[in-house]
Amino acid sequence: MDRNKPDCPAAPPLFVPAPGIAVVLASGSPRRRELLAGWGLSFTVRTAPDEVEPRPWHGEDAAAYALRAARSKADAVRRLLAPEEAATSLILAADTVVCLHGHILGKPRDRAEALAMLEELSGRTHTVTSAVALVLPASWPGAAEESFTDTASVTFAAWPREVLEAYARTGEPDDKAGAYAVQGRGAFLVERIDGAWSTVVGLPLTPLAALLLRRGLIFPAP
Repeated sequence: MDRNKPDCPAAPPLFVPAPGIAVVLASGSPRRRELLAGWGLSFTVRTAPDEVEPRPWHGEDAAAYALRAARSKADAVRRLLAPEEAATSLILAADTVVCLHGHILGKPRDRAEALAMLEELSGRTHTVTSAVALVLPASWPGAAEESFTDTASVTFAAWPREVLEAYARTGEPDDKAGAYAVQGRGAFLVERIDGAWSTVVGLPLTPLAALLLRRGLIFPAP
């Protein structure tokens, strides 16, 4: 990098919140923060310190589970807000579920389980479902809540065990559903994605933008 050159100017925002609206991201995920920040949209991050992530119910499918978990996160943050904050806050929560042949793969408990998940996914196609739950400002007209899910199919190339062991040792899979990060070092694992890349990362941007624009909660930046 040439240190004599000035820093590149920040890109102008793509979207802006509606006047008087404060966007609250109810997620500690750095991946979701990066995706939302990519719009240039101003927002704050709030999470409930005592929130316990729900477990799948017996027989519950991936979409229903992801949606229930996202709504739980949104509700937990809504309870933290004072009435005056709730009047102007748009709470956005999301959850992502990896599913292989009807079996939901959560976050691995340890490196051994991460490796077992990676071996299970290797050479196969699985689905990734991301759910979004929105709690609209208390003063906003229309429905007080909105939610949706989006699903993509992800096909892993077939990798030898020693490659998967090396990836597991990086530590990246430790806190990831399905034990990989498509936007990180784990990108090499994926041979094909049928669906939206942002859905696999954890925040389906296309349906989210369409919904927020339709409800008048964001606008294209002037």
